[in-house]
Amino acid sequence: MLTRLTVTATALLALAALSGCGSATESAAPSPSSTAEGKEVQIEAAKADCMKQKGFKYVAYVTPHKPGTEDDKRRASGNYQAMRKFREKYGFGVFAQHVYPKEMGSAPTSPDSEPNPNMKIQNALSKTQMQAYRKALDACQVSAANQVLGLKLKSTEDFYDAQFKASVRARKGKLNTDPELVELAAAMATCLKGKGYTVGDTTPVTMSELGQKTWLGKEDKLGREQMDDVPDAAPPAKDDKVPMYYAPTLTPEQARPYLAKEIRAALDDLECGKDFYPAFLPKEQAVQGQVSAEFGM
Repeated sequence: MLTRLTVTATALLALAALSGCGSATESAAPSPSSTAEGKEVQIEAAKADCMKQKGFKYVAYVTPHKPGTEDDKRRASGNYQAMRKFREKYGFGVFAQHVYPKEMGSAPTSPDSEPNPNMKIQNALSKTQMQAYRKALDACQVSAANQVLGLKLKSTEDFYDAQFKASVRARKGKLNTDPELVELAAAMATCLKGKGYTVGDTTPVTMSELGQKTWLGKEDKLGREQMDDVPDAAPPAKDDKVPMYYAPTLTPEQARPYLAKEIRAALDDLECGKDFYPAFLPKEQAVQGQVSAEFGM
């Protein structure tokens, strides 16, 4: 899976990853668990204890995971009709972020509606207090992850990079060596080439990401053009680093022409991959579940 990042997102996603996922609590860590959910709770409890020792208030908070709809579940399994229904409106889910921000979860939310109690705590701080709070929180995030997961991290960015690297390694190691997936990915690539699309690497993981990655690249190009302090061209991707995409500021009207083209590409991708996705997605989900359990996400 690809993650859509903005210029500030590496730190934010590291924060989210370490913040975890359920309800607020100020109690001690529960019994050790090998599940992702259990580790999330343990990380939050350890973080709260660490912040208390540093003289700051922090409520251990695990973000509630919303259960997926039946369409979500069918789409995740590679069901053709469910995937087509989504792609007919949202494409690969890139420019749809600008056209349908509320539906895609990219619209800004009011601090008053934020269920995480730590947002209210931070909103009450002065600029100087916030800087000290953030510094302490970063240190406690690293300390908690090291304590619960047995890692040796130096920063929150290290945590997210470690998770990303483990995911890449697991997906390539298990999915790119699966004979069935290799055959289906090659057939999908041949079909896309026949429709005029450029396809290089035809391994299963690359084919599963090809469409979304292409359109994230187009969005990133627009984002970079709007900024004076970033390179115009994205650096080469690395397997051990989370990719950074710069999302542009676009109105729904400005984004619609891009989304229309993205939808056409997404439907072509689906037609060519209608045999590939039902085989690939359940296996990918299993691999990602193992990585999530390892990192408590």
